[in-house]
Amino acid sequence: MIKINKRQEYILAYIKEHNEGSISDLLSFLQNTEENISKITVNRDINVLLDLKYLEKKGKGRALVYILSATYKVLYPVNVEEYFQTEFDQRKINQQFDFSVFDMETNIFNEDEIIELEALNTTYRKHKQQLSSTLLQKEYERLMIELSWKSSQLEGNTYSLLDTEVLLKEAKEAPNHSHSESVMLLNHKFALEYIQKNADIFKDISVAKVEDVHSLLTKDLGISRNLRKTMVRIVGTEYLPLDNEFQIREALEKTCVLVNKAKNPFDKVVLLMVCIAYIQAFEDGNKRTSRLMGNALLFAYDICPLSFRGVENAEYKKAVVLFYEQQNISYFKELFKKQFEFAVHHYFRV
Repeated sequence: MIKINKRQEYILAYIKEHNEGSISDLLSFLQNTEENISKITVNRDINVLLDLKYLEKKGKGRALVYILSATYKVLYPVNVEEYFQTEFDQRKINQQFDFSVFDMETNIFNEDEIIELEALNTTYRKHKQQLSSTLLQKEYERLMIELSWKSSQLEGNTYSLLDTEVLLKEAKEAPNHSHSESVMLLNHKFALEYIQKNADIFKDISVAKVEDVHSLLTKDLGISRNLRKTMVRIVGTEYLPLDNEFQIREALEKTCVLVNKAKNPFDKVVLLMVCIAYIQAFEDGNKRTSRLMGNALLFAYDICPLSFRGVENAEYKKAVVLFYEQQNISYFKELFKKQFEFAVHHYFRV
């Protein structure tokens, strides 16, 4: 996020607290924090924030006020530890689904972050080129096993990594585990194989492709492949996803438009993952669908895929819940960057 000065931070904080602010409101507020501040200075700060697309104008003339933009709401840095110290039923949140998320800018990563991510991906491509076809396939298999295990663990699956390896390589189910846990892991394998084999089709995202991947992930688990028609509640948050099938489809379609409009693949991946999780389009399997669809985009653009193996379960869930409750992507973005660096240094090494 671009560095702003303290006054500009105060302006944003005031508008966040009061939902809007006129020039006179802001001048009066700032005069309590800084002596001899002028209206010209406040106007200059507001213009900076308008240029950064952190603020938008609302109304005209004497009725003109400033409000936070959809882009700012998505990107402003949140103190995650402090945020989650408040119990979920006492947090001030956006409880209903907010269609304004589709109005945000698609530039999730700034220029410096893109340079860093692209440099890491160049390293990944160089490593791949130095591997024999046999070793390359073994690395894809290792990543498939670790992603299947971690993604399933995030959903409560209790298989160990070693038992997962035996299951996916030898089709031997581990004792003292339910058959449904084995099916969940195997479905990840089949979905990943489908994605890797058909990588090119995922350069352009559609609702049908999301539905197809969800169907592969939830096969034989008693989960409907159709879009939800009823309400769903989520553990640990008061956020209420859409409960109307037609609005759910509309939200998925808008997600596809937003993702396809984004120019940089890294932006596409993060936007797609958080939006699929936020919409909760299906009765179950939404977050695992978001992780696999994110990887589908990575495969499509020859970018290092993610296993998420290095992420703490609680931190991943916090990042997703923060987007549910505030439509804020900052923590999820930070976790993505760390997991991408982990993947580049952990897989496909010579």
